Amino acid sequence: MPLYLTKFSYTAETWARLASNPEDRRKAAQTYIESVGGQLHGFWYAFGDHDGYTLWEAPDNVSMAAVALAINGGGAMSSIQTTVLLTVDETLEALSKARQISYRPPGA
Repeated sequence: MPLYLTKFSYTAETWARLASNPEDRRKAAQTYIESVGGQLHGFWYAFGDHDGYTLWEAPDNVSMAAVALAINGGGAMSSIQTTVLLTVDETLEALSKARQISYRPPGA
């Protein structure tokens, strides 16, 4: 199954709610991804451009998009970005296929 890295940030209101009522959000994230047949591999909070990161596995892009859309639609996030991760083998396969494509740069 494909792996996905999600970077997210909470709204100020979400942080205020969590500060007044601390909650382990890993459990919620696990429930969301398992509802589409996936698995949560990790959940981290961070300093910097994003408040946190998750690593998930999902059956396909549509399933992962459904999870991301449901979370984003809940209003607790100020931003959410999900990236499809490729294995080394998948990247090697893509590199092999890229050789078969006759690309012409713009203006060439």
